[in-house]
Amino acid sequence: MTNHTITTFILLGLTDNPQLKVLIFIFLFLTYTLSVTGNLTIIFLTFMDSNLKTAMYIFLQNFSFLEILFISACMPRYLYNISTGDKTITYDNCVIQIFFTDLFGVTEFFLLATMSYDRYVAICKPLHYVTIVNNRVCRRLVLCSWTAGLLIILPPLGMFLNLEFCDSNVIDHFACDVNPLLKISCSDTWLTEQMVIICAVLTFIMTLVCVLLSYMHIVKTILGFSSAQQRKKAFSTCSSHMIVVFITYGSCIFIYVKPSAKESVAVNKGVTVLTTSIAPMLNPFIYTLRNKQVRQAFNDSIKKIVFFSNSGIC
Repeated sequence: MTNHTITTFILLGLTDNPQLKVLIFIFLFLTYTLSVTGNLTIIFLTFMDSNLKTAMYIFLQNFSFLEILFISACMPRYLYNISTGDKTITYDNCVIQIFFTDLFGVTEFFLLATMSYDRYVAICKPLHYVTIVNNRVCRRLVLCSWTAGLLIILPPLGMFLNLEFCDSNVIDHFACDVNPLLKISCSDTWLTEQMVIICAVLTFIMTLVCVLLSYMHIVKTILGFSSAQQRKKAFSTCSSHMIVVFITYGSCIFIYVKPSAKESVAVNKGVTVLTTSIAPMLNPFIYTLRNKQVRQAFNDSIKKIVFFSNSGIC
């Protein structure tokens, strides 16, 4: 991390308007708090409730953990920047932020693809579900998701570390991101840009194909059910995951389908702040509201807490 002439960057953030900064700080602080609290609640429930020990909830537990890591990789730093007015970030901290943000983001795509495979086995091969997706297989699939995420980001990150920054240290973003940094580098960035695009497209296509194939088989199987009640139950089982997939892939597509080159920076910043704050906050509520077992586990936990509180008072 020493092949550069600039050692400190300046993050422009989302706005210079003081009043708007206050509103943004309150909004992002609330979404961050709700996101961490909601995802921690799901992790707690899947650990404590015996009914949530199946593969589906093991994946959900890991996904919630990943969401906490993802939003924590950049949001606390930006909240600190707004509250103190200090927009600077060192080169090393910037690289570390890029590494973890990209690692958690890419791993999330692979984990969503893995969860779609889990839903495929549950719907299409219910009699063999316990043997096909057992706890050992779950751990391996989660590990594979993390490994795939790491292997995908290492080539572009390795090339990024060889870039030099000498003319400008101003990053037009609220967090360290590869694209704004490539724009201010004084090195030839063409090869690095192509590598970033290849790895991003590879991740997107690989995981999306897995998701689409899984849900094509799922829909085909569900439509073959004779009972309307069975079809409704099967769709309900997959609905939470489908909504999360739609939000994740939809926001990703929106980032890369830009209206114009001039608007791309502003659009990217706006969509990125939504994907790093709103999506991690919504996901726990989506899974809680759409899943009867999670709702039941949450209600049981609240009753236990109230019971122990009343017992302590007595």
